[in-house]
Amino acid sequence: MSPRTLCFVTTLVGASLALAQEGDPQAARRREMVREIEADVAATALSIGTRRLDSRVMEAMATVPRHEFVPPELARDAYLNQPLPIGHGQTISQPYIVALMTHLLEPEPGDVVLEVGTGSAYQAAVLAGLVGQVHSVEIIPPLAESAAARLQRLGIDNVEVRTGDGYHGWAEHAPFDGIVVTAAASHVPPPLVEQLAPGGRMVIPVGGRFAIQQLTLVTKHADGGIQTRQLLPVAFVPLTGEH
Repeated sequence: MSPRTLCFVTTLVGASLALAQEGDPQAARRREMVREIEADVAATALSIGTRRLDSRVMEAMATVPRHEFVPPELARDAYLNQPLPIGHGQTISQPYIVALMTHLLEPEPGDVVLEVGTGSAYQAAVLAGLVGQVHSVEIIPPLAESAAARLQRLGIDNVEVRTGDGYHGWAEHAPFDGIVVTAAASHVPPPLVEQLAPGGRMVIPVGGRFAIQQLTLVTKHADGGIQTRQLLPVAFVPLTGEH
């Protein structure tokens, strides 16, 4: 089976966010991380259009164990409000950015969401407790495999991970209520716009590796019309693939 079609599905039954138990020694570190996210939100309120993120999103940020999604040698840095390397030239995004991108999707419990760029699956895990189903595409096979195994070990059973070129989306599961792209594209990929449901939202960093990237919100109206809004400058690894 080709790596582009290899599919990993988490099947372990359990609550998506049954990850942090009472007495969790990392809980205090997560609460401090959330306070730092709140400070960043307040500092960028004029750009992002709000001084407060969705409380459900913030609860997810306070619940998902980020230390499980970074290399063991970086576990002590897992709750710093900064990106961290995860190998293969990729990173786990800054918690503030993960929270903001999740908030901008306006996730609802029954939504079906596409993620482009699984990485370590941290963004997927945050989304998993907020929506019905997450389909995630990762172009680097070892990352896809380890992400799927990690989600299964943590009991997150509503995320499906596939190895493939996320530029082309995942047409079999479209349309998507939300799409989150965790790597910078030089433009908004037309296949992703096509796979976005009417009324859906896409959050994507747009810009080149050595150019200013803008976190961009793409909204698809009921009539199929597209509206884009640039929010703030960001720095992401580039989206790769045949495109």
